[in-house]
Amino acid sequence: QVKLVESGGTLVQPGGSLRLSCTASGSIVSISTMTWYRRAPGSQLDLVARISSSDSTEYADSVKGRFTISRDNAKNTVFLQMNSLQPEDTAVYYCNAPVLIPTGREVEVWGQGTLVTVSS
Repeated sequence: QVKLVESGGTLVQPGGSLRLSCTASGSIVSISTMTWYRRAPGSQLDLVARISSSDSTEYADSVKGRFTISRDNAKNTVFLQMNSLQPEDTAVYYCNAPVLIPTGREVEVWGQGTLVTVSS
């Protein structure tokens, strides 16, 4: 069984910074693209940023220049550095990744989410 566990969400003031982490554990052969999504209160799930296995990145327009996604393949971990946070960044942040397991099957895995609240 493969799990993704996010951490780092908390209450932060506008203009502040946070770093989220998401670590995969279990029987993992490899992980391709790792993606951060978020769901604001009463809203849909939105893509925030994704990073490929070759470190190619993609960002939502709303976070470009403020958020940075990175990964540590040796630790099966993806990070989301969030700077200049604004109240509209308040959301539950989820990590997602397709994971190749020893049977040769690729399974899509979601984390449980971590809450980021931006408020004074």
